[in-house]
Amino acid sequence: MADHTEHAEQDRDIVSPQADPDDRAAEGALRPRWLADFVGQERVREQLSLVLHSAQRRGRAPDHVLMSGPPGLGKTTLAMIIAAELGAPLRITSGPAIERSGDLAAVLSTLHEGEVLFLDEIHRMARPAEEMLYVAMEDYRVDVVVGKGPGATAIPLEIAPFTLVGATTRAGLLPAPLRDRFGFVAHMDFYRADELERIVRRSAELLGAKLDDDAAAEIAGRSRGTPRIANRLLRRVRDYAEVRADGRLTLATARAALELYEVDEQGLDRLDRAVLHALLRRFRGGPVGLSTLAVSVGEEPETVEVVAEPFLVRSGFVARTPRGRVATPEAWRHMGIEPPLDAAFGAAAALAEQPGATPPGPENGGP
Repeated sequence: MADHTEHAEQDRDIVSPQADPDDRAAEGALRPRWLADFVGQERVREQLSLVLHSAQRRGRAPDHVLMSGPPGLGKTTLAMIIAAELGAPLRITSGPAIERSGDLAAVLSTLHEGEVLFLDEIHRMARPAEEMLYVAMEDYRVDVVVGKGPGATAIPLEIAPFTLVGATTRAGLLPAPLRDRFGFVAHMDFYRADELERIVRRSAELLGAKLDDDAAAEIAGRSRGTPRIANRLLRRVRDYAEVRADGRLTLATARAALELYEVDEQGLDRLDRAVLHALLRRFRGGPVGLSTLAVSVGEEPETVEVVAEPFLVRSGFVARTPRGRVATPEAWRHMGIEPPLDAAFGAAAALAEQPGATPPGPENGGP
């Protein structure tokens, strides 16, 4: 199972929204430096621009900023842009790195006035550190505890005014007292195809690759609404063009490269299609439980639930119901499989059990 899981993870890398070391190295050269160059997230960009410019006019540090949303949408890039727009240094750390309150105190006590502190995965920070952060964000003070037991003494330590930029993929895990201390909260949405096309063309120019417009559209359409995936697919198509073609990224080259890497026209990869195939062929469209579905594709339930299922649900191929996972008509069409009549009715019945659903009838596909 270990070898199979490792192979699955390698297959999954190309459409995973998580960053690997190669991505971090490449993204450094492709990131926009200024807010005006940032593509997509128009509402967030406009709101953030007002927050930063008004703070600059007042000559004060802007409110603390919290950015939430799935990985790969540009939260780290926006944190770097905030520091650049303010002309301030940027300090980067992450929630898992803050294991004790002393770790946070060491970071905060060395900040200079106006500095930007980017705290990635803020929801994974240790609870004692969270409580220290409350005071630091409001009063620019940390209480350092000296000694142990009844004789312990809290010594207040003033820190320089700073701007905290927090990023999270699980906003619901943030305690309300911490969330309420952010003056500006932004939610990052998935990107439209035209926005991803602009990102792909810009990245190709920076990489020195000759990219045709229809090839840019093809790459964008398979990028699952995520710039990180779009840039990764672009690099793989570029590699293919350099090795097996004349170096120009054409539509035919893009399609051939993405077929080689098993990314279909909807952005589904090997694991996504395996889940759909099992759901349709073995379980007649469902409903089926998560554990049973995971066993049928040789994966752990957590892998199916966390890695494959979010995109399948968001794309309208799978629905989660009280009775289990069911395939939608879009899944049958995409996989080119004719649904049995009883499978269609079974899925409709399972969907109808969801809160607020309309019972299946002649007008909505029921018997």
